[in-house]
Amino acid sequence: METKRSKFIKDGFIKIEHLITQEEVDSLRTIYDGLLGDKVKTAHLRSDLAGADNSTNSRVERITQIMRPSTIAHELINNSAYKKAEQWAKDLLGEDMELDFDMMINKAPYTNTPTPWHQDAAYWIAMPDKRSASCWIALDKVFVENGCMWFIPKTEDNAILPHKNLPNGGALYCEIDSSKALSMPLNPGGCTFHDGFTLHFSRGNTTETHRRALILNFRPKKMIDYEREQGVDHTGERKQRN
Repeated sequence: METKRSKFIKDGFIKIEHLITQEEVDSLRTIYDGLLGDKVKTAHLRSDLAGADNSTNSRVERITQIMRPSTIAHELINNSAYKKAEQWAKDLLGEDMELDFDMMINKAPYTNTPTPWHQDAAYWIAMPDKRSASCWIALDKVFVENGCMWFIPKTEDNAILPHKNLPNGGALYCEIDSSKALSMPLNPGGCTFHDGFTLHFSRGNTTETHRRALILNFRPKKMIDYEREQGVDHTGERKQRN
Protein backbone atom coordinates (compact mmCIF):
# COMPACT_ATOMS: atom_id res chain seq x y z
CA MET A 1 0.00 0.00 0.00
CA GLU A 2 2.81 2.43 0.87
CA THR A 3 4.26 1.96 -2.63
CA LYS A 4 0.89 2.84 -4.18
CA ARG A 5 0.57 5.85 -1.91
CA SER A 6 4.02 7.20 -2.68
CA LYS A 7 3.48 6.69 -6.42
CA PHE A 8 0.13 8.51 -6.25
CA ILE A 9 1.70 11.46 -4.41
CA LYS A 10 4.66 11.59 -6.81
CA ASP A 11 3.01 10.95 -10.20
CA GLY A 12 -0.57 11.97 -9.50
CA PHE A 13 -2.07 8.63 -10.56
CA ILE A 14 -2.01 4.89 -9.89
CA LYS A 15 -3.54 1.80 -11.49
CA ILE A 16 -5.32 -0.93 -9.50
CA GLU A 17 -5.90 -4.13 -11.42
CA HIS A 18 -8.81 -5.42 -9.33
CA LEU A 19 -10.99 -3.08 -7.28
CA ILE A 20 -14.26 -5.02 -7.57
CA THR A 21 -15.32 -8.51 -8.62
CA GLN A 22 -17.07 -9.49 -11.84
CA GLU A 23 -20.29 -10.00 -9.84
CA GLU A 24 -20.01 -6.44 -8.52
CA VAL A 25 -19.33 -5.20 -12.06
CA ASP A 26 -22.47 -6.95 -13.32
CA SER A 27 -24.56 -5.33 -10.58
CA LEU A 28 -23.25 -1.87 -11.46
CA ARG A 29 -23.80 -2.45 -15.18
CA THR A 30 -27.49 -3.12 -14.57
CA ILE A 31 -27.96 0.19 -12.74
CA TYR A 32 -25.71 2.04 -15.20
CA ASP A 33 -27.54 0.82 -18.30
CA GLY A 34 -30.89 1.72 -16.77
CA LEU A 35 -29.76 5.30 -16.20
CA LEU A 36 -28.07 5.54 -19.58
CA GLY A 37 -31.28 4.53 -21.32
CA ASP A 38 -33.58 6.84 -19.32
CA LYS A 39 -33.12 10.32 -20.82
CA VAL A 40 -36.14 11.68 -18.96
CA LYS A 41 -35.13 10.72 -15.43
CA THR A 42 -31.53 11.83 -15.99
CA ALA A 43 -32.24 14.95 -18.09
CA HIS A 44 -31.20 17.47 -15.41
CA LEU A 45 -27.88 15.67 -14.80
CA ARG A 46 -27.04 14.63 -18.35
CA SER A 47 -24.90 16.16 -21.11
CA ASP A 48 -22.61 15.24 -24.00
CA LEU A 49 -18.97 16.02 -23.22
CA ALA A 50 -18.33 16.14 -26.96
CA GLY A 51 -20.71 19.10 -27.32
CA ALA A 52 -23.74 19.24 -29.60
CA ASP A 53 -23.09 17.88 -33.09
CA ASN A 54 -24.87 20.56 -35.11
CA SER A 55 -23.25 19.55 -38.37
CA THR A 56 -25.19 16.30 -38.64
CA ASN A 57 -28.16 17.03 -36.37
CA SER A 58 -27.26 13.73 -34.75
CA ARG A 59 -29.17 12.69 -31.65
CA VAL A 60 -26.47 10.21 -30.67
CA GLU A 61 -24.63 11.22 -27.51
CA ARG A 62 -21.00 10.58 -28.26
CA ILE A 63 -19.67 10.97 -24.72
CA THR A 64 -22.57 10.77 -22.28
CA GLN A 65 -21.88 12.31 -18.88
CA ILE A 66 -24.38 11.83 -16.05
CA MET A 67 -23.44 13.75 -12.93
CA ARG A 68 -24.27 12.46 -9.46
CA PRO A 69 -26.22 9.38 -10.59
CA SER A 70 -26.56 8.26 -6.96
CA THR A 71 -29.01 11.13 -6.37
CA ILE A 72 -31.54 9.28 -8.52
CA ALA A 73 -30.31 5.68 -8.17
CA HIS A 74 -30.00 5.80 -4.39
CA GLU A 75 -28.80 2.21 -4.11
CA LEU A 76 -25.45 3.26 -5.58
CA ILE A 77 -24.35 5.05 -2.41
CA ASN A 78 -24.26 1.76 -0.49
CA ASN A 79 -22.68 -0.17 -3.35
CA SER A 80 -19.53 -2.08 -2.47
CA ALA A 81 -17.57 -0.27 -5.20
CA TYR A 82 -18.18 3.05 -3.44
CA LYS A 83 -17.06 1.61 -0.10
CA LYS A 84 -13.90 0.04 -1.55
CA ALA A 85 -12.96 3.18 -3.48
CA GLU A 86 -13.48 5.35 -0.39
CA GLN A 87 -11.14 3.17 1.64
CA TRP A 88 -8.49 3.49 -1.04
CA ALA A 89 -8.93 7.29 -1.00
CA LYS A 90 -8.47 7.30 2.77
CA ASP A 91 -5.37 5.13 2.49
CA LEU A 92 -3.91 7.38 -0.19
CA LEU A 93 -4.69 10.81 1.27
CA GLY A 94 -6.05 10.54 4.82
CA GLU A 95 -8.96 9.41 6.96
CA ASP A 96 -10.93 12.63 6.35
CA MET A 97 -11.48 11.78 2.67
CA GLU A 98 -15.16 11.32 1.71
CA LEU A 99 -17.21 11.07 -1.49
CA ASP A 100 -17.77 14.49 -3.04
CA PHE A 101 -19.59 13.36 -6.19
CA ASP A 102 -20.03 10.45 -8.55
CA MET A 103 -20.31 10.52 -12.34
CA MET A 104 -20.97 8.21 -15.29
CA ILE A 105 -19.10 8.68 -18.57
CA ASN A 106 -20.03 6.45 -21.48
CA LYS A 107 -18.48 6.43 -24.95
CA ALA A 108 -20.97 5.12 -27.51
CA PRO A 109 -19.91 2.63 -30.23
CA TYR A 110 -18.20 3.94 -33.37
CA THR A 111 -18.36 7.57 -32.19
CA ASN A 112 -14.56 8.00 -32.30
CA THR A 113 -14.66 11.19 -30.20
CA PRO A 114 -11.78 11.84 -27.81
CA THR A 115 -12.08 13.36 -24.36
CA PRO A 116 -9.46 16.11 -24.63
CA TRP A 117 -6.48 16.67 -22.35
CA HIS A 118 -7.53 18.47 -19.18
CA GLN A 119 -7.11 18.77 -15.42
CA ASP A 120 -10.16 18.18 -13.25
CA ALA A 121 -9.17 21.04 -10.94
CA ALA A 122 -9.93 23.49 -13.77
CA TYR A 123 -13.63 22.71 -13.19
CA TRP A 124 -13.44 23.26 -9.43
CA ILE A 125 -13.38 26.33 -7.23
CA ALA A 126 -10.09 27.09 -5.48
CA MET A 127 -9.89 25.38 -2.11
CA PRO A 128 -7.37 25.74 0.72
CA ASP A 129 -6.91 21.96 1.01
CA LYS A 130 -6.17 20.68 -2.48
CA ARG A 131 -6.18 16.94 -1.75
CA SER A 132 -8.44 14.97 -4.10
CA ALA A 133 -8.66 11.52 -5.63
CA SER A 134 -10.82 10.50 -8.57
CA CYS A 135 -11.44 6.79 -8.95
CA TRP A 136 -12.13 5.78 -12.60
CA ILE A 137 -13.73 2.32 -12.59
CA ALA A 138 -13.91 0.29 -15.80
CA LEU A 139 -17.20 -1.56 -16.31
CA ASP A 140 -15.96 -2.91 -19.65
CA LYS A 141 -12.60 -4.05 -20.87
CA VAL A 142 -10.93 -0.75 -21.79
CA PHE A 143 -8.02 -0.28 -24.15
CA VAL A 144 -6.66 2.36 -26.52
CA GLU A 145 -9.23 1.75 -29.29
CA ASN A 146 -12.31 2.22 -27.10
CA GLY A 147 -11.07 5.01 -24.85
CA CYS A 148 -8.90 3.89 -21.94
CA MET A 149 -7.38 6.60 -19.77
CA TRP A 150 -4.02 8.23 -20.50
CA PHE A 151 -2.05 10.17 -17.88
CA ILE A 152 0.98 12.43 -17.81
CA PRO A 153 3.03 12.20 -14.59
CA LYS A 154 2.73 15.36 -12.52
CA THR A 155 5.36 18.02 -12.18
CA GLU A 156 6.15 19.58 -8.81
CA ASP A 157 4.40 22.93 -9.31
CA ASN A 158 0.79 21.61 -9.52
CA ALA A 159 -0.12 24.48 -11.81
CA ILE A 160 -3.55 24.58 -13.43
CA LEU A 161 -3.04 25.28 -17.11
CA PRO A 162 -5.31 27.61 -19.12
CA HIS A 163 -8.39 25.71 -20.32
CA LYS A 164 -11.04 26.41 -22.95
CA ASN A 165 -14.45 24.87 -23.65
CA LEU A 166 -15.08 22.71 -26.68
CA PRO A 167 -17.80 24.27 -28.88
CA ASN A 168 -21.51 23.77 -28.19
CA GLY A 169 -21.27 23.06 -24.49
CA GLY A 170 -18.43 20.54 -24.63
CA ALA A 171 -15.71 19.64 -22.16
CA LEU A 172 -12.80 21.77 -21.03
CA TYR A 173 -9.47 21.21 -22.75
CA CYS A 174 -5.92 22.48 -22.66
CA GLU A 175 -3.01 22.29 -25.09
CA ILE A 176 -0.03 20.31 -23.82
CA ASP A 177 2.94 18.20 -24.82
CA SER A 178 1.66 14.61 -24.58
CA SER A 179 4.93 12.88 -25.47
CA LYS A 180 5.25 11.42 -21.94
CA ALA A 181 1.66 10.17 -21.75
CA LEU A 182 1.01 6.63 -20.51
CA SER A 183 -2.05 4.55 -21.46
CA MET A 184 -3.92 2.60 -18.76
CA PRO A 185 -5.83 -0.38 -20.21
CA LEU A 186 -8.04 -2.15 -17.66
CA ASN A 187 -10.19 -5.24 -17.33
CA PRO A 188 -13.73 -4.85 -15.96
CA GLY A 189 -13.50 -4.08 -12.24
CA GLY A 190 -10.07 -2.48 -12.50
CA CYS A 191 -9.56 1.20 -11.82
CA THR A 192 -7.23 4.15 -11.75
CA PHE A 193 -6.95 6.92 -9.18
CA HIS A 194 -5.77 10.39 -10.16
CA ASP A 195 -5.66 13.74 -8.43
CA GLY A 196 -7.19 16.99 -9.61
CA PHE A 197 -3.99 18.41 -11.10
CA THR A 198 -3.06 15.34 -13.16
CA LEU A 199 -3.38 15.78 -16.93
CA HIS A 200 -5.49 13.04 -18.50
CA PHE A 201 -7.21 12.16 -21.77
CA SER A 202 -8.90 9.31 -23.60
CA ARG A 203 -9.24 8.52 -27.28
CA GLY A 204 -12.54 8.01 -29.04
CA ASN A 205 -14.39 4.71 -29.12
CA THR A 206 -13.90 3.06 -32.52
CA THR A 207 -15.31 -0.33 -31.46
CA GLU A 208 -18.79 -1.87 -31.73
CA THR A 209 -19.53 -1.82 -27.99
CA HIS A 210 -20.03 0.84 -25.33
CA ARG A 211 -17.18 1.93 -23.06
CA ARG A 212 -18.75 2.40 -19.65
CA ALA A 213 -16.89 4.09 -16.79
CA LEU A 214 -18.02 5.05 -13.29
CA ILE A 215 -16.05 7.86 -11.63
CA LEU A 216 -16.03 8.57 -7.90
CA ASN A 217 -14.40 11.75 -6.61
CA PHE A 218 -13.13 12.06 -3.04
CA ARG A 219 -11.86 15.05 -1.08
CA PRO A 220 -11.61 16.13 2.59
CA LYS A 221 -14.96 16.45 4.36
CA LYS A 222 -14.22 20.09 5.29
CA MET A 223 -13.64 20.93 1.63
CA ILE A 224 -16.91 19.28 0.59
CA ASP A 225 -18.68 21.44 3.17
CA TYR A 226 -16.80 24.48 1.83
CA GLU A 227 -17.94 23.73 -1.73
CA ARG A 228 -21.56 23.34 -0.72
CA GLU A 229 -21.44 26.64 1.17
CA GLN A 230 -20.30 28.25 -2.10
CA GLY A 231 -23.22 26.63 -3.94
CA VAL A 232 -21.12 24.01 -5.74
CA ASP A 233 -22.82 20.61 -5.96
CA HIS A 234 -21.37 19.42 -9.31
CA THR A 235 -24.67 19.51 -11.18
CA GLY A 236 -24.53 22.92 -12.86
CA GLU A 237 -23.03 24.44 -15.98
CA ARG A 238 -19.72 22.99 -17.16
CA LYS A 239 -17.16 25.81 -17.06
CA GLN A 240 -13.69 26.72 -15.92
CA ARG A 241 -13.71 27.95 -12.33
CA ASN A 242 -10.19 27.55 -10.98
